[in-house]
Amino acid sequence: MNYKTVAELNEDARRLAKKLPQEIDLVAGIPRSGLLAANLLCLHLDVPMTDIDGLCEGRLFDTGSRFEHRDSFDEFDSVFVVDDSVLTGGQMSETRERVAEHDFPFDTTFGAVYISSRGHRYVDYWSETVSSPRIFEWNILHHTRLTDFCVDIDGVLCRDPTPEENDDGRNYREFLRTVEPNVTPKRPIGWLVTSRLEKYRPETERWLDKHGIEYDTLVMMDLPDMETRQKRGNYGQYKADAYDSADADLFIESNPSQAAEICRKTNRPVFCYDTNEMLNPSIVGRSRRSVTEGVSNIKQEPVMFPARAAYHLSSRCYHWVLRSRKSENG
Repeated sequence: MNYKTVAELNEDARRLAKKLPQEIDLVAGIPRSGLLAANLLCLHLDVPMTDIDGLCEGRLFDTGSRFEHRDSFDEFDSVFVVDDSVLTGGQMSETRERVAEHDFPFDTTFGAVYISSRGHRYVDYWSETVSSPRIFEWNILHHTRLTDFCVDIDGVLCRDPTPEENDDGRNYREFLRTVEPNVTPKRPIGWLVTSRLEKYRPETERWLDKHGIEYDTLVMMDLPDMETRQKRGNYGQYKADAYDSADADLFIESNPSQAAEICRKTNRPVFCYDTNEMLNPSIVGRSRRSVTEGVSNIKQEPVMFPARAAYHLSSRCYHWVLRSRKSENG
């Protein structure tokens, strides 16, 4: 899983700024996340900024006393339209069409900080190619793929209980009822995987419903009490097993040691919410997992699996030959 932080976005925006022509007079960001990239970029370029509506309406964002207010864009020679990333090119294509409808008195170029392997078709400038699967710090808990993720509750969606609150009794139930959310995802989560005990399912479900947090499955520890849970101490293994059973694409975990254990045991990516770090399995781990899954598929479909594998291999070879011919022809 390829991951980019806001700090990395800043550095990559700075690198993009060095690639751009020196005559850029204005940066226009594509809402919403493109505004983050545009803000960083305009600071590195030391030019004013607007959004796409502002560009079409001849309106700049207020810059305080640093730049003189301009009533029109007649003095601009070159405007750079930017998004944080281009994946399929749909948003960038729509923006280019909208800009083309206006008879602007300046040259317009387009770009993104990050593009997919085919994103260069839609932009003039970019900083880095980031292949899928990919996710960014500024959208990880609001991503359209949340339905394919496992997400921890305590430490991610809300804070952890204090020692006083964590009494496996009245104080803990009060915590479950009244704790405020850290974040409220706007999209459904595939699997909520928590070390909370099964006996606290009613309180947990009421809290999730109260704060409008949607999910498909809530996985809880089926143990009698906290003492039994602490004696076992197998939190990482428990979450790794849930991750494997769900066959999800990512696990978002708050505890750094548990995140590392989940990644190691499943050979799948894990995002540690506390450290803002994406943990990816090693090449050996990924290979081991691929072999294991391949053996499992053969056992489940001894006739169809070899045929499917042969089809995918021939398809990949065909497309590789096409790409090679295109490269040779320039």
